[in-house]
Amino acid sequence: MKKNKTIIVKETEITIISRNNDDYISLTDMVKNFGDDTMIYSWMRNRNTLEFIGIWEELHNPDFKGNGFVTFKSQAGLNSFNLTPRKWIEATNAIGIISKAGRYGGGTFAHRDIAFEFGSWLSPEFKIYLIKEFQRLKDDENKRLKLDWNFQRTLAKVNYRIHTDAIKDNLIPKELTKQQINFVYASEADMLNMALFGKTAKEWRDENPIAKGNIRDYAAIEQLVVLSNLESINSVLIHQGLAQSERLMQLNKIAITQMKSLISNKNIKRLK
Repeated sequence: MKKNKTIIVKETEITIISRNNDDYISLTDMVKNFGDDTMIYSWMRNRNTLEFIGIWEELHNPDFKGNGFVTFKSQAGLNSFNLTPRKWIEATNAIGIISKAGRYGGGTFAHRDIAFEFGSWLSPEFKIYLIKEFQRLKDDENKRLKLDWNFQRTLAKVNYRIHTDAIKDNLIPKELTKQQINFVYASEADMLNMALFGKTAKEWRDENPIAKGNIRDYAAIEQLVVLSNLESINSVLIHQGLAQSERLMQLNKIAITQMKSLISNKNIKRLK
């Protein structure tokens, strides 16, 4: 489940939730400095509002029940007419407005298009600040996505070149002895630790009693790349029915070869 996001508009914290890859802004939070939820009901009973949210649904919602929309529109303007978000949703199968129950995290949410329209009804100034802060949030998200994409692309380049023969002595695992290979380790995780680091997690902790975390928390990025590869290769070897001692011997040789390949890789250096 995605974590809710928040923005601050005119000293008001406004929650944003994600539904079907779209952002929905809390109308309940938006009215905090103007009144209470009754303002949402007043806005919805307005004929111009009804036409806006009805047309929005017709454009974005193939399951929208137009008959309910027509009925509400014919009643708009009458003193007896009232409309709540839940009533609108149930009668028209609307998706642009969401009504969530609950003391914490509940309330009325609307798709950003509709929320901006509501903001204009509250105050043109408020709408401007709302759009500005929302856009700032999206810009920050796009920057993070771009960084993640660049990181993944660089790792892809690294893995593509992992079979080259550039060799340099640094961080390269030592070849295990026959005694180490024949030793049966308690877990597959420790077997991978032996193949790459030459020691078990317990042995590392005994050597580093004051260190926080575990052996993998202190691994270099080259080691983490190789470890990910070893995990995939190990699963294949397990399906082939190889004993743990045989797999350890093969994985240790693979770790040595791949670490030699990575040490002088220019793409890895860019990540540091």
